[in-house]
Amino acid sequence: MDLNWLKDFLTGMIKPVAALAVVFMAVGLSYVQKLGLEGEMIYSVFRAFVQLSIIGFVLQFIFSQKNAAWIILAYLFMVTIAGYTAGQRAKHVPRGKYIAGVSILAGTAVTMFLLVILNVFPFTPRYIIPVAGMMVGNAMTVTGVTMKKLRDDIKIQMALVETALALGATPRQATLQQVKRSLVIALSPVLDNAKTVGLISLPGAMTGLIMGGASPLEAIQLQIVVMNMLIGASTVSSIFSTYLSWPSFFTKAYQLETKVFSSE
Repeated sequence: MDLNWLKDFLTGMIKPVAALAVVFMAVGLSYVQKLGLEGEMIYSVFRAFVQLSIIGFVLQFIFSQKNAAWIILAYLFMVTIAGYTAGQRAKHVPRGKYIAGVSILAGTAVTMFLLVILNVFPFTPRYIIPVAGMMVGNAMTVTGVTMKKLRDDIKIQMALVETALALGATPRQATLQQVKRSLVIALSPVLDNAKTVGLISLPGAMTGLIMGGASPLEAIQLQIVVMNMLIGASTVSSIFSTYLSWPSFFTKAYQLETKVFSSE
C-alpha cells in the first residue's frame, strides 16, 4: 500500500504546527488577563485543523476525478450548509433555512454559469470548487443579514406597513422601504470591501497566488474577477431572499402575520 501521500502530508504539517506558537501566545494572554477563552481558543484551533484536514483529503480526491457530478455534489453540500447557517441568523423568518438555501443557490449558480459561459473559469474542480466556496460564503452572510433585517424592520414599523395596506398597497409595495433598507445594509460591507481592496489589506485569493509564486499582476487579475463575482452573487442572492421572505410576513388577506413578529 502506497503511503507516500501520508508522508507528504505529515511533512507539510511542520509549518502549521510551528505556527501554533502564536496560538499559545494568545492562550497565555487570555490566561493572564483572566478572559476565560483558553479552552475555546484551543477547541477552535483543533476543530479548524480537523475540518481543514478532512476537506483537504476530500478535495484531493475530487480533483483527481473527471466526473462533473463530484463538482455539483460538493457545490450543493456547501450551499446546504450555508443555507442552514444563514437561516439560523434569520431564525424568526418562516422557512428561513429553505429560503436562504434557495437564494444562495440561485445567486451563486447564476453567477457561476455566467463565468463559465464567458470562459472566465473552466468547469473543472480545481477552479469551480474554490470559486464556488468564496461565492457561497459571501452570499451566506449577505442573505442572512438581509432576511433578519427585513423582518426586524417590518416589526419596528408595523403601524406604517399596516397603514399602507389599509390604503390599498400590496404587501410588496407596503414593505418597499424596508426591503431597500435591508438590502443596502446587507450589501454595504461587500461594496466597501471592493472600494478598499488592496489599499488596507491584500485579499486572500491575491495573497495565496503571490505566496504560491504568481506575479502580482496575475494575482490582481484574478482578484478583480473574485470581487466582481462576489458582488454579483451577493446581490442576486439577497434580492432573491426578499422575494421569498416577504410573502410569509402576510396572510392571504394581505394582513401582517402577527405571529411572525411576536417573538424577539
